[in-house]
Amino acid sequence: MSYKNLLKNVSTFIFDYDGVLSDGSIITLSDGEAYRTTNVKDGYALQLAIKKGYRVAIISGAGAENMVNRLKALKITDIFLGVENKLQKFNEYLAENSLDPSEVLFMGDDIPDYEVMIHTGVPACPCDAVEEIQRISKYISHSPGGKGCVRDVVEQVLKIQGKWMNDDGYHW
Repeated sequence: MSYKNLLKNVSTFIFDYDGVLSDGSIITLSDGEAYRTTNVKDGYALQLAIKKGYRVAIISGAGAENMVNRLKALKITDIFLGVENKLQKFNEYLAENSLDPSEVLFMGDDIPDYEVMIHTGVPACPCDAVEEIQRISKYISHSPGGKGCVRDVVEQVLKIQGKWMNDDGYHW
């Protein structure tokens, strides 16, 4: 089955942060604060998905105040940082929101995402994900982490579902 058929049922996007929303690089300042860079096109796609009624969640082992600030600015409210067991958090999130795994696209890039990805309906990854993650992904973006892979998958879902380039997409 083509991965595009799987996109027809997606109602929820869940993303890892480091290596997906960011390129995985961390700049540590003298006060110990860790900064990550993110892509504005990924941000546009995330806020648009929310505006269109999709659930968007972040499940990450990392955690920093600047990450939360960025996500809240995009209107993301389902933010789970510092998560040690991603599969447990994923299952809790599905239960709390009455979701079937087939409705969920999860994008990860490294081994801590593996268990979640084998339990989600649409496992996806950036092109620079580790080999083990690429092997189990139904879709591998042409873009690397932090460089548009999130925009890529969100745009594809919205296009397949006829929700791309509508009036509400022309402004933040």
